[in-house]
Amino acid sequence: MKLTSEQQTIIRSKGNIKINAVAGSGKTTTMIEYARTRPHDSRILYLAFNRAVRTEASKRFSKLGLNNVRVETAHSLAYKSIVFHHRYRVRNQGYSTFETAEILGLQAKGEKHIEFIVANHINKFISYFCNSDQQKIKDLNYLDIVSDPQAKTFVKRFYKIIEKQTRYFLAKMDRNEIEITHDFYLKKFQLSSPVLPYDYILFDEAQDASGAMLDIVLRQKAVKVIVGDSHQQIYGWRFAVNSLEKANFKTLHLTNSFRFAPDIARLATEILEWKNHLYIESGIKIKGKGNSKKKTTKAVIGRTNLGLLMKAIEFLSEDQKIRKIHFEGNINSYTYASDGASLYDVLNLYNDQNKYIRNDLIKAMTSFSELEEYVEKTEDIELGLVVKIIKEYGTKIPGLIQALKEKHTEEKEKADLVFSTVHRCKGMEYDIVHLVDDFINEKKLPNLKEEIRKDEVNTATLNEEINLLYVAVTRTRNILYIPQNLLPAGFSATRKIISVKTEEKNAPGYPNHESEKSFSNSRRKIQSREKPASANQPWTPELDGELRHMFDSGTEIEVLAAYFGRSPSAIRFRLKKLGLFEYFT
Repeated sequence: MKLTSEQQTIIRSKGNIKINAVAGSGKTTTMIEYARTRPHDSRILYLAFNRAVRTEASKRFSKLGLNNVRVETAHSLAYKSIVFHHRYRVRNQGYSTFETAEILGLQAKGEKHIEFIVANHINKFISYFCNSDQQKIKDLNYLDIVSDPQAKTFVKRFYKIIEKQTRYFLAKMDRNEIEITHDFYLKKFQLSSPVLPYDYILFDEAQDASGAMLDIVLRQKAVKVIVGDSHQQIYGWRFAVNSLEKANFKTLHLTNSFRFAPDIARLATEILEWKNHLYIESGIKIKGKGNSKKKTTKAVIGRTNLGLLMKAIEFLSEDQKIRKIHFEGNINSYTYASDGASLYDVLNLYNDQNKYIRNDLIKAMTSFSELEEYVEKTEDIELGLVVKIIKEYGTKIPGLIQALKEKHTEEKEKADLVFSTVHRCKGMEYDIVHLVDDFINEKKLPNLKEEIRKDEVNTATLNEEINLLYVAVTRTRNILYIPQNLLPAGFSATRKIISVKTEEKNAPGYPNHESEKSFSNSRRKIQSREKPASANQPWTPELDGELRHMFDSGTEIEVLAAYFGRSPSAIRFRLKKLGLFEYFT
């Protein structure tokens, strides 16, 4: 394999370095060559960002016989050191707002649901601290990460309580009184000042590392190589820090992308230049060296779950040739907010059917307007999106989602089309990519300049929004279908970049009238079938659980029949088999 001059400079380097690598620039290949050229008795640690990257990197190092390279994630190192030693019990997900309020015994005094609003901020403060490089809670000001004026006012009033209860909750985890989170044991690992027995540490995807992760790496005596793309930082909401800016090392670059052609590279570069509106220099030019002509793998990429669901229905309504689709991650996860509230729970609240609500937080709300107020005071973005889709589509939702489920396959390689959010497809690539029109566009940025000067707008958030579009654009190896209003001013479509006409939307993630029409058409198709498509398929425990949940939530038999692709009589029979026959007497 012929290496570029940039790659050769990195491989020949000595001492601590940081590498700013554009999308598709072969950074893993470069790191493998770097490790291969070190002394054979060197102890090398390759720190991957997540388990999937760790597994892939392990295979590549092993295949080349580089047995002196140990591949880990920061969490896997911490788990072995902290969890085993203290015999902690670990939960896979964080604590919900309701669980935190219950564990701490928070009670409402004066304002409605104040205990849940406080608990929501406690959860965020815990995450903020655990991902930071600070030693103590008091070293952080939680108000620094609260931007909404209404939420800020609330936090100022209750800051002492939020801080005190945050400290108390962490202490309960530390004493093993309750299960610990993944963030907690990584933080405890960082605070233990671990010494890692390696000569070299290769730290990948460093732009999305937490402050705690970076602190662990920087404290080591090993030669450190920090690799990432400053423009692919998209986890600021999880308190990631850009390690490429934090580490005071010599900077080297990988600017040649072997993934895509020059016109995609030019588009990506011009999108990054939007940062000039935010008074941020993009500082890099991308060179496209790819020349793929394959059209095998196709993906639709959206900014939000909501925008992606809208686009999925639109595709299936308009293209009858699509037989199988695949959603990155569990397809059901696209219908849930982070606190466990499902579309069906919020729909029941919206329809004043509170007795069917199963989620404890939503159940505590007496009206839909109360939930909207809660969203404003907590800045709960995911729950806010659920609220928006309920207001837009209401009782149409179950039948529409079923249209997707009937064509969904868990085997990604068998799908005609893959649907994914940007966060889920990070590190992946496809031959053809369609973008959903729910990303930021250049038109919105100049109008924000005055607000930026007055510090009324969070520029870090806007910077990350531009990064999200850049990451989405650079997933393609060949052809990109992009909404017209996402193209930079004056940018012309090419053979590889196909402009798609769009209508302006009221808000990111909201469908236009055409997509709403597609939703309605799709639902009519479902409900007008003479023979249910899945009538002969056996019931599984997963389907039974979903049926029970929807029935308990008050979903009508006719809607259940459309959703599961069976006759109403078949649904009634199954419900009786599940012991729910008393509802029909």
